Amino acid sequence: MLARRSESLLPAFSDLHDEIDRLFGRFVERKANGGDLLSPLSGAWAPALDVTETNGAIEIKAEVPGVTPEDIEVTVAGDVLTLKGEKREEQEESGKDFHRTERRFGSFLRRVTLPAPVDESKVNAAYKDGVLTVTLTKSPAAQTRRIPVRVAGK
Repeated sequence: MLARRSESLLPAFSDLHDEIDRLFGRFVERKANGGDLLSPLSGAWAPALDVTETNGAIEIKAEVPGVTPEDIEVTVAGDVLTLKGEKREEQEESGKDFHRTERRFGSFLRRVTLPAPVDESKVNAAYKDGVLTVTLTKSPAAQTRRIPVRVAGK
């Protein structure tokens, strides 16, 4: 009973671990880039991510509205995918006094530890409607193989 219960908690703990990594990773990245850890005005922001896995691939979707594909850099090194880019302010409006502007501009950096080894030569990145989709083909060793069971003695 205890084994089943702890197995059912594993996804929740994994999600919590990822959220803690994301939160503290943002602080470390902001400090490493010379920013104040707690300053919301530092210009740092991080796109929301979805990471999914199938038998043959890992897919990462990042919400990057307002960022052009030319301003996004995708790299893979070992078991880490890095998304780096910048959201630029499009134009300055004169004749208006802004009292509040809630759009985020500035650079971002997200690193994702991949859940399985990938073939670095088979990575595809596509951008559509403000969403960056990175598809990483798993290395053959990481793909699940079905092993047939034979009857012994025959």
